Amino acid sequence: MYRSTNLQRLLLLGLSGPVIALNIWLVSQIFRYFENLITLLAVAAILAFLLNYPVRFFERARISRAQAVTIVLLATFAILVIAGVTLLPMVIDQTTQLLSKIPASLEASRQNLNALDSWAKARNLPLDLNGIGGRISTQLESQLQLYATQALGLALGTLSGFVNTFLVLVLAFYMLLYGDRLWFGLINLLPPKIGIPLSESLWLNFHNFFISQLLLAVFMTAVLIPVFLSLQVPFALVFAILIGIAELIPFIGATLGIGLVTLLVALQDFGLGFWVAVSATILQQIRDNILAPRMMGNFTGLNPIWIFIALLMGLQIAGFLGVIVAVPIAGTIKGTIDAILADRRTQAEAGLLSVPTPPNSAGDDRLWDD
Repeated sequence: MYRSTNLQRLLLLGLSGPVIALNIWLVSQIFRYFENLITLLAVAAILAFLLNYPVRFFERARISRAQAVTIVLLATFAILVIAGVTLLPMVIDQTTQLLSKIPASLEASRQNLNALDSWAKARNLPLDLNGIGGRISTQLESQLQLYATQALGLALGTLSGFVNTFLVLVLAFYMLLYGDRLWFGLINLLPPKIGIPLSESLWLNFHNFFISQLLLAVFMTAVLIPVFLSLQVPFALVFAILIGIAELIPFIGATLGIGLVTLLVALQDFGLGFWVAVSATILQQIRDNILAPRMMGNFTGLNPIWIFIALLMGLQIAGFLGVIVAVPIAGTIKGTIDAILADRRTQAEAGLLSVPTPPNSAGDDRLWDD
C-alpha cells in the first residue's frame, strides 16, 4: 500500500511537469497575440491599484468616490504632463549623448587593454587581454546598436505613447469606479474555499511587495541623483533612473542596474566608476538591510529557487512587465494553496476529534441505525 501511494505520487509529479510547461507555453502565446491589449489592461490595473490609496484618503474626507477618483486622476495627469515637459526631454537628450559617446569610450578602453596586454607579455604573464577585450567590445557594440535602434523606435512612437497613456488613464478611471464590482463578481464565480483566500492573498502580496518595491525604487532614484551630481558623474539623471528602474526587478535588479551603470561610467573614467559602485552599493545595503525588511518583511514565504523560477517564467511570458509582477503572483498562488490546505487540515482534524455523543434513551437509539 505504501509503495503504491509513492508510485502514484511519482506518476503525478512526472505528468504534472509537461502539463505545467504546456500551460506556460500556451499563456505566453496568448500574451504575445494580445500583447498590446494585455499590457494596457495590466498597466491600468496597476495604476488603479496605486491610485486607490489617495482615493480612499479623499473618501475619508467625506468626498464621494467619483469626485475623489476625478481629483486623483487629474492630479496624476498633471504630474505626467509636467514630467513629460521638464524631465523627459532631459532624459532623451542625455541618453542620446550617452549612446553617441560609448563607441569612443569603447575605443579608449580597448587601447588601455592593449597597453595592459603589452605589459603582461613583457613579464611573460599568460594573459590574452587584447583578445578578450576585442570580443567584449564587439558584443557591446552589437548590443548598443540594438538599443539605439530601440531608442529611435521609441522616439518615433511618441504619439502612440501619448495615445496609450490616455487609454491607460481612461481604463484606470473606470477600474477605480467599478473595479470592486468586477473583481468580486469574478471571485464569486469561484468556490468560497478558493475565492476568499485568493482575494486575500492577492491583496496582501501586491500591497506588501509591489508597493514596497516601487517605494524602494523611488528612494534609490531620488537619493542617487544628488549623489551622482556631487560626484560629477556624466549623465547622472539617466544613470540614477536606470538603477531605479532596475530596482523594480526583485532581488537581482539592483545588482544588474549598479553593475551596468558602473561599467558605463568606468569606460569613461575608471576611478569615477569605482566611486559610483561604492556609493550605489552603500545605498543598496541601506535599502536591503534597513528599509526593505521593515517595509516588506518575509511575507511571500517563497524559496529563493522558486523566486528565480518565477522571474524567468515572467520574463518568458510577458517580458519586463512579467518580471515585475512575477513574485507577487507567485506569492499569491502559494498563499492561496497554503490557505486551502490549512482549511482542509482544520476540517480533517475537526472530523477526527469530534466523537458522537452516545444516546441517553432507548428512543434515541434509532438515530444511530442505518
